[in-house]
Amino acid sequence: MRTLMYTISLIVFTVFMSSCYQGSDYYQPTLEEVMTDYDIWYVNYNSTTGTGNIPMLSKAFTITFKQGRVYANNNLVGIGQTGNGYGIQIGTYNTQNGYLIINHDTDGSYAFEVIADTPQSIRLYNSNHNVTYFLEGYHASQFDFDQVFYDNIEYFLQEYIAWEKTYTSQEGTPNEFDNENYLAFTPENITTFYSSKDNPGMALDDIIWDYTGSYEVYDVNGYDNLKIIKLFYEGNGYETFELVVLNDGTIELYHVDSGTTYEFSGRGFIQYKQPGKKATTERQRTKVHRKTIERSSVKK
Repeated sequence: MRTLMYTISLIVFTVFMSSCYQGSDYYQPTLEEVMTDYDIWYVNYNSTTGTGNIPMLSKAFTITFKQGRVYANNNLVGIGQTGNGYGIQIGTYNTQNGYLIINHDTDGSYAFEVIADTPQSIRLYNSNHNVTYFLEGYHASQFDFDQVFYDNIEYFLQEYIAWEKTYTSQEGTPNEFDNENYLAFTPENITTFYSSKDNPGMALDDIIWDYTGSYEVYDVNGYDNLKIIKLFYEGNGYETFELVVLNDGTIELYHVDSGTTYEFSGRGFIQYKQPGKKATTERQRTKVHRKTIERSSVKK
């Protein structure tokens, strides 16, 4: 479909014709109405184009424009509950002169041209940074917050300082992973993990990380709520697990080779943007392009 751009004096209308016509009357929506037509805009970071970066949008999983205020879900933990689903306030906005101006609490102001592709999808283009972000609109009652966990699970794993093993099933044959009680996934990238054999209940600062390695998450053909994760230990092979999110503080790992099920609980929640404050911990968001594989085991 041909795209139309908001400029200083023009407002997109073609893609909104179905909702703007009432009989023979034509209604031209304002930019403010376009931005507030949906409760939640999902930031499809994988579709981002350009050479620049605007941190407030690169960090956000969702963004909301409401009565001059901008809200964002920068964390997956608590998404759907924090701020009634909108997240935390990160700044203010206005739609003067046909541009969307976002005034971020700590990062300053940014001006965007708004490009409408469909009634439910828009692009935010910033010429100063040469970057375009793709947003998908949803009403709060229709937005699948649970699916956001699986679509962005690499980032969910980063939101705790450590994951502590809290359950091991009686089923399954003994294996080396039985002795590993902590996992951690670095926020600097989506490829590095750490593992520790320290006893459960350790203070987070006292954990000694015995292993360092890389990991990869795979989509599973035919499953939306299941991932495969492989942990590659430096010089020690790899372990394969089925990964399920039980809630925003607990994950289940099913060890494919042994048939053992483990549960890990997150410890030390990391909030990546506190209201009115800079984030105490930064993470680098990158595009996630997963491989899709067949499910190699059937859990009994």
